Amino acid sequence: MTYANLIVEADGASRGNPGDAAGGAVVLDPDTGQTIATVGELCGTASNNVAEYRGMIAGIRAAWDIAPGASLRVLMDSKLVVEQMSGRWKIKHPDMQALAREARELIGGSPVSFEWVPREKNARADAAGNAALDRRESFCER
Repeated sequence: MTYANLIVEADGASRGNPGDAAGGAVVLDPDTGQTIATVGELCGTASNNVAEYRGMIAGIRAAWDIAPGASLRVLMDSKLVVEQMSGRWKIKHPDMQALAREARELIGGSPVSFEWVPREKNARADAAGNAALDRRESFCER
């Protein structure tokens, strides 16, 4: 199937802050809401904010593996990451600056929007990050 638009739900999970951390994301069909891919990426020992960024980056990569150049709507329960990636908040921490730079390079000029959602509406991405922690490995399932 060909997609012009996709939704990425992304989240971070850490057991301790900092602690064992992973990012998680799901890629969804915007018309049906059906999950197309689920990804979890281990981050080692990191803060929850680092895990949030890693989940977002992994989700964007997975979406573009499915549909290169598709317009993406990224949903996250991290107000910090959403506001930083939208350019409304400054990024002061060096780790966050490096991750935001990586994300912006990945995005380039492609159409990507960022939206905050309440935590309870981001359970699939949270589960993906926790699954990577439980498995002790990164994964991508389609």
